[in-house]
Amino acid sequence: MQKVSVAESVGMVLCHDITRIIPGSKKERAFRKGQILTQEDVPKLRDLGKEHIYVWENVDNLVHEDEAAVLLARIAAGPGLKWEEPNQGKVSLRASYDGMLKVRGDRLNQLNSLEGVVLATVHNNRIVSKDQLVAGTRVIPLTIQREILHEAEIICGEADPLLYVKPFLPLSVGIITTGSEVYSGRIKDGFTSVVSRKVKSFGAKQFGHVILPDDPNMITMEILRMVGEGAEMVILTGGMSVDPDDVTPTGIKATGADVVSYGAPVLPGSMFMLAYLGQVPICGLPGCVMFNKTTVFDLVLPRIFTGERLTKSDIVALGQGGLCEECEICRYPACAFGKATEI
Repeated sequence: MQKVSVAESVGMVLCHDITRIIPGSKKERAFRKGQILTQEDVPKLRDLGKEHIYVWENVDNLVHEDEAAVLLARIAAGPGLKWEEPNQGKVSLRASYDGMLKVRGDRLNQLNSLEGVVLATVHNNRIVSKDQLVAGTRVIPLTIQREILHEAEIICGEADPLLYVKPFLPLSVGIITTGSEVYSGRIKDGFTSVVSRKVKSFGAKQFGHVILPDDPNMITMEILRMVGEGAEMVILTGGMSVDPDDVTPTGIKATGADVVSYGAPVLPGSMFMLAYLGQVPICGLPGCVMFNKTTVFDLVLPRIFTGERLTKSDIVALGQGGLCEECEICRYPACAFGKATEI
């Protein structure tokens, strides 16, 4: 890369994009990297405030920003990601299908610690849709040393990719509504429609739905029946508080399931319960799921539908970012709810 005056650049190869900004209108590429400059280009460059530019000269140990950005995208991207052609030195990565983005935060930090390397992403465990922009990468200088890119390849070369999208699994979901007031018909069930809508957004198949009174033995038997007949997830609504008539947690525990957590550091949703009967997740949902647009249920549901088995530490980690601000216009998942910062 060589710095030359615009007047002397005719016939030379431009080694970087040059941007034109029209205030209040647009930002666009006026000159592209690799363009051979002509006499007619000289006044145009000066109109953009350029008196000097960089032109290409081959140096063995340096890599141009476009080539470097494509390399970074290629080595960082795992399954479910695709990248675009460089534009003004940046390469964008997009989701190839609907799913949940996984980001290896510790290795991302290592990569961004390399001199001149930039990789920015949306949050780990973010629900993403097909073609959504999820990351962007570039290098800061117009050229970068090959040795630095080799270090980047080592960081990204582990078995698990740095970035990837986990697809959602079409789980068969059984729903159990508990509450003697609902069972007797005194109160209309308002829970099931909310839960059904949420799980269907992940491609769930509804295994079945039953309404039971506040009877722990009946709750236990129904969970065992659903799992025995093939349900891949069981969701229970109601009866999750500490009132003496709320016996849903008792019924879940009596199945012999491994209880991960009864309680979560998330508001709304602190009375959430997660257990596993073998490989089948069992979720006890607090009443807020019926009334609040976004709750703890929205944080754990996508992870369950990608096949993750959540642990106690996963639930504990939800505390940082676990306070929903209940904005007037909800933008979840494009907000800070549930987005813990990895340290």
